Amino acid sequence: MTEFFTAHWLDMLTTILGLAYIILEYRASLWMWIVGFFMQALGIVLYYQKGLYADCAMEFYYISMTIYGFWRWFRHPVAGKDTKPLQITHIPRKLILPWGALTAVIWAVIYWLLVTFTNSTVPLADSFTTALSLVGIWALAHKYLEQWFVWIAVDIVTCVLYFYKEIPFKASLYALYVIIAILGFFKWRREMEAKSKQK
Repeated sequence: MTEFFTAHWLDMLTTILGLAYIILEYRASLWMWIVGFFMQALGIVLYYQKGLYADCAMEFYYISMTIYGFWRWFRHPVAGKDTKPLQITHIPRKLILPWGALTAVIWAVIYWLLVTFTNSTVPLADSFTTALSLVGIWALAHKYLEQWFVWIAVDIVTCVLYFYKEIPFKASLYALYVIIAILGFFKWRREMEAKSKQK
């Protein structure tokens, strides 16, 4: 038992933080960003140990976006002078094509980096989830409803990948993430529609 805990304690701790994170995201709570900061800092160590180099590098980006997201959700400027909480909205249509193209380019670049400069055994899946996550957390920071679609795709692939890389606790967490992300989409959509009717 002690040997098992020693081998998996970091996986278990980041899993607990990850569960708290997704519940707070589901509730659109500002505390999500604070929990996320600690989860990502520990994730850097975990992913490096497991050879998931793109995921490891991704955590540095996540940390910076956590700070940005916290600031954006905490104080959202309106018309340059007033403030109010950031509202859930659809991603602007003009951003959809550039968003998709940017994701494809990032995926290709990360894949090339992993194949060229690392000993990654899963470069295709690792680069895919990393590319989508880069865009997904940006969408989350802006409170776009469609960010949930990105996370559903990321969570499904990551779940399979982590079981393969023998990170069972986080793999199970990502399986749960898929369910919560689906529920989160409907909850956010209801909140957005309710706010729209109040105007």
